[in-house]
Amino acid sequence: MNQLIIQFPFRIRGQQPKTCGYPGFSVSCSKEGQTLLKLPYSGEFSIQGIDYSFQELWVNDPDNCLPKRILSLNLSGSPFDAVYYQEFVFFNCSGDYRSYRFNPIACLSGSNYTVFASSSMSVVMHLSAVCNLIRRVKVPVQWPFYDEILSSDLSDNLLLSWDSPTCGRCESQGGQCGFKTNSSLEIACYNASSKGISRGARYAITVGLGVPAVLCLIGLLWCICGRLRARYWARETVADVNSLIGSQPRIFAGLDGPTIESYPKIVLGESRRLPKPDDNTCPICLSEYAPKETLKSIPECQHCFHAECIDEWLRLNASCPICRTSPPKLTPAVNPSST
Repeated sequence: MNQLIIQFPFRIRGQQPKTCGYPGFSVSCSKEGQTLLKLPYSGEFSIQGIDYSFQELWVNDPDNCLPKRILSLNLSGSPFDAVYYQEFVFFNCSGDYRSYRFNPIACLSGSNYTVFASSSMSVVMHLSAVCNLIRRVKVPVQWPFYDEILSSDLSDNLLLSWDSPTCGRCESQGGQCGFKTNSSLEIACYNASSKGISRGARYAITVGLGVPAVLCLIGLLWCICGRLRARYWARETVADVNSLIGSQPRIFAGLDGPTIESYPKIVLGESRRLPKPDDNTCPICLSEYAPKETLKSIPECQHCFHAECIDEWLRLNASCPICRTSPPKLTPAVNPSST
C-alpha cells in the first residue's frame, strides 16, 4: 500500500479542528507511531492504508493479535462496513494439533490447546467432531475467494469501506473533498480536474473492451488446452495410430457435492468489483455479472463464475473450464485418537 496520508474525511484528533474531518473519522497517533482508528464498540485499530478514490481502508490490531479482535468485532455505530464478508468458524482443540495441515492461531493458542479458524465446510465438519466450537464470525476479508489453505490464522488486514461522505469521485478526479460551510455536513469538491475521462466513462470503456477480450482469451485457452490434452493422451497411449483411433475416449467424473459446496461464495455488490478488471462476464454462460448475484471461485486458480454455472460444470467435469486445473478433493485430517 502507499504511504499513509490523512486527509478529509479523516482528521487527526487533537491536532486538527473538527471542520477538517467528517464525524466518525477521527484518528490518533500512538506512541509507537501507528495511526489509530477507534470504533465505538470494538476499540482501536491501526490503519494500514487508505484508498480515498474507492473509499476503502485496511486495518489491523496494534497489539498483533487480530483474531482476538475479530471475535468481538462490532462495526455498528461507526460509518464503516465490510467490502466482503466471509464466515469463519473458530475451534478450540485440545492436545497438539499444530503438526497437522491446519494453520493454528498462535496468539490464541496455549501449551495444551490449539485454536483454529476455517471457512471450509469440510474442515468445519471434521473439527466439529473432535474440537470445541468457539464462535461463528463474519470476517471483513480483503477478498473472500482465497481458500488455498484449509484454515487461516486471520492475521491479514481487514478491509472496510464507507458510503458517506461520498468523496470517491472527487478524489478520482484529483480534487479535494470538504465541507461547503462550517455549519453543515454538506460536502463540496474543490480543485477537481475538468480534463480526462470520468470514472463512470472509464468503467464503460473497460467493460466495452474487456468483454470481447475475455471471449477471445477463452477461445484461445480452449484451443491451447485441447492441443495439450491431445499431445498428452498421445504420449500415454500406444504409438500405433490405429490403436489410438480405436481406443475409447476418456471419461472424467465430476466432483462430489460436499467438495463443490465447500468452494467460497460471494454476493456481488453494487460496484461489481472483482480482482481482475476484465472479470465482468461469466466464462460459462457469457452473461455479465449483475449486483446481488452469487459468484463462486475455484480455489486452485481463482477463476470466478456464476455459482449455479460452475456447480453444474463441476458435477460433470473435475477441472476448471478455463485453465483445466483439477481441484483436489478434500481429504479429512487424521484424528489423533485413532492413531
